[in-house]
Amino acid sequence: MMTLCDMAVDILTTADGRTKTAKSREYASQWFAARAAGAPLPVGIATPPLRPSRPDAPELLDPRDVPKRKPGSPQGRIALLHAVAHIELNAVDLHWDIIPRFAHVGMPMGFYDDWVKAADEESKHFNLMCDCLEELGSYYGALPAHAGMWRAAEDTVDDFMGRLAVVPMVLEARGLDVTPGMIEIFRKAEATSAVAALETIYAEEVAHVAYGSKWFHFLCGRHEQDPKDAFHTLVRRYFKGALKPPFNEEKRAEAGLPPDFYWPLTDTV
Repeated sequence: MMTLCDMAVDILTTADGRTKTAKSREYASQWFAARAAGAPLPVGIATPPLRPSRPDAPELLDPRDVPKRKPGSPQGRIALLHAVAHIELNAVDLHWDIIPRFAHVGMPMGFYDDWVKAADEESKHFNLMCDCLEELGSYYGALPAHAGMWRAAEDTVDDFMGRLAVVPMVLEARGLDVTPGMIEIFRKAEATSAVAALETIYAEEVAHVAYGSKWFHFLCGRHEQDPKDAFHTLVRRYFKGALKPPFNEEKRAEAGLPPDFYWPLTDTV
């Protein structure tokens, strides 16, 4: 029987995006079926790769070298969908990576439930973006993409609380800030499939940020640390630069991120 960590490593070492996400959704289904039957799969121990396997395309470029396109044009909208697909594929790997990476830390079963559910939803989001790209005559891999997406994972490879602080509570929270503007771009273009897909992503990402906040607070309680102070220290250590407003304060609050967590980080001093 495969353990949850074995499943995670299998996903992380699968290069093709559609195959990776199909495995992700199947393993999530197996995990939750076993939980519902009262016979949960063992979490286990396995060694994840430092970097996940990736397809030959897209070409990964330094963020400064990724071409800028106007979002109002058809090519710009394809580029935007491609960028979101790339983010979602990285999110699939990030959510699976945290399970074996920190399996030596004793966590409640609810932690694994949350991360498997988030990985399953990120897999759905990647496929929605791929479907939208194909509807527009493109595909994931047709354009170059951001090479720095995995850096937060590498920087926090030995720091569980740092990973939670930077990935869900900073990077995914940023998605809550920018997605409404993206939805408006596609609404103006009457791109109904893209609007529906992005609205699904927007609705489900709130819970992913909330999972990060919940388990970050849990670990702070275990280690008798003040969550706000710990968050500020870790973000300043691992996140390069200041956080940039405007913030979606309503959705961030819904996800368990009050303003005094992120506003002080708009200044790097």
